[in-house]
Amino acid sequence: MTTQPGQPIALDPAQIYSALPNRGTMPTIDLVAELPADAEVDTLIVPVFQGANGLELAATGSGLLSKEQEITLWRVLTSVGATGKREELTPVPGELLATEGSAPATKILALGLGDIDDSTDEDIRELAGVASRAAGLGSKVVSSLGLISPEAALVGHALGGYRFAGFKGASAKNAASQDAAGQDAAGQDDAAASDSPVTITVLAREADAALLAQAQVDAAAVALARDFVNTPANFLYPETYANTIREIAEAVGLGVEILDEKELEQKGYGGIVGVGKGSEHAPRLVRLTHEPSADNEAPQVALVGKGVTFDTGGISLKPGANMWDMISDMGGSAAVVATMVAAARLDLPMKVIATIPLAENTPSSTATRPGDVLRHYNGLTTEVLNTDAEGRLILADAMARACEDEPDYLIETATLTGAQMVALGNRTPGVMGSIAFRDKVAELSQEIGENGWAMPLPPELGEALKSDVADLRNISASRWGGMSVAGHYLANFVTEGVEWVHIDIAGPAYNTEGAFGYTPKRGTGVPVRTILATLRHLAGTTKGG
Repeated sequence: MTTQPGQPIALDPAQIYSALPNRGTMPTIDLVAELPADAEVDTLIVPVFQGANGLELAATGSGLLSKEQEITLWRVLTSVGATGKREELTPVPGELLATEGSAPATKILALGLGDIDDSTDEDIRELAGVASRAAGLGSKVVSSLGLISPEAALVGHALGGYRFAGFKGASAKNAASQDAAGQDAAGQDDAAASDSPVTITVLAREADAALLAQAQVDAAAVALARDFVNTPANFLYPETYANTIREIAEAVGLGVEILDEKELEQKGYGGIVGVGKGSEHAPRLVRLTHEPSADNEAPQVALVGKGVTFDTGGISLKPGANMWDMISDMGGSAAVVATMVAAARLDLPMKVIATIPLAENTPSSTATRPGDVLRHYNGLTTEVLNTDAEGRLILADAMARACEDEPDYLIETATLTGAQMVALGNRTPGVMGSIAFRDKVAELSQEIGENGWAMPLPPELGEALKSDVADLRNISASRWGGMSVAGHYLANFVTEGVEWVHIDIAGPAYNTEGAFGYTPKRGTGVPVRTILATLRHLAGTTKGG
């Protein structure tokens, strides 16, 4: 079934995303150069730092506080032992700063920046996120962090304020009782996730409408990816996931094509069919197309994201401990869908086509076995030695199909290997592929704070994928270099001449520890912002440039 690209329906983003059975909440963000004199403020966030002689106020003279109030605030903070160290939060009753019976806010929240001379935009994003996660902010918040970096403050406050309550409470009970095969819970009350809507108004030197709009769309895209990743697999399996993607994509004017299990088998998508055939939830392939509203000379880009909605390991069954985290094994697909929604909303001046394979990997009498051979969309065959190395099997088909569109660049992302976490930890994506493009993507990722790191594809590791009975085997016999081995495997499905990158987000897509900076527990939304930064960069280039 195919829907051609068209004009987006004029919907509020919250309505666009209503196809999900339950959604997280995120603050509304605004950017102003001046607050109205009669503005009601529950919490005023004031940055402070560690100066040479102790605590100092940052961004003074903004007009939010008079000189007298700034002095009073400094005295109160020093009297209670505040130092301005990084992430230190010191609440001060607003009444202590009242003049002529009027307080600037119900509460002042002093936010420690640490050493301000060493602060980067990413530091400001993280600290804005820390402030947004503070308890008792109220619904009307004003932040003067934008006087230091408007973009960083906007993104950090929005993403740091994200909450996903899941299926707690009476409103969620209704969602959990829906027939997940055909019903959604559009319009569900978000009371379980937030007591009341929160607006964070960021004060800056200039109210840049374009900057605000971009930050709003980017943050909403990250939140959408987080929502997908956080949704349990009994709600989000290939069929329901594909249907949800369709509803969201059509609302923003993206073209949509969905292949079901019969079409996948007929067209030769052996990797996707092979991974998905052990589950009662049949696989799907979703294709999304963004056509820019005006002609341009920008390169065409293909996006591919792994969508294993739950991964038991198949016949090569995973250990039971922490298997519940495998609801996140579709994190790459979530990032790609969210990026496509943002591309449509921003009308990025380039053609972008996403190819998204969806499957559930479970053991059964019909599941693929170790030793089976699968034939992929481009004709290559793979000997499956371990059914828990399934992501690369579905990506192989999707990447081969994506290359049929003759893109100039291909960006693929997946929660692919535990080796990524062994090599880089759980916060640093590994970036592999065409060397110059790989390095640029890693550079952009570091600039926006997702911290992708360029990794090599040593030739000898590719030799380990030779099979006696097929073109490839899906794992190496060696324990070494597993992340790069997977990258080598995927390289076989990229057409010569296409610049490509593989972003391994096995750790960074899902935070199993406590919240930090602007990153919540569970779904993180990585690498949405990396891909968007790359698309913006490529939109400023020309084909062959």
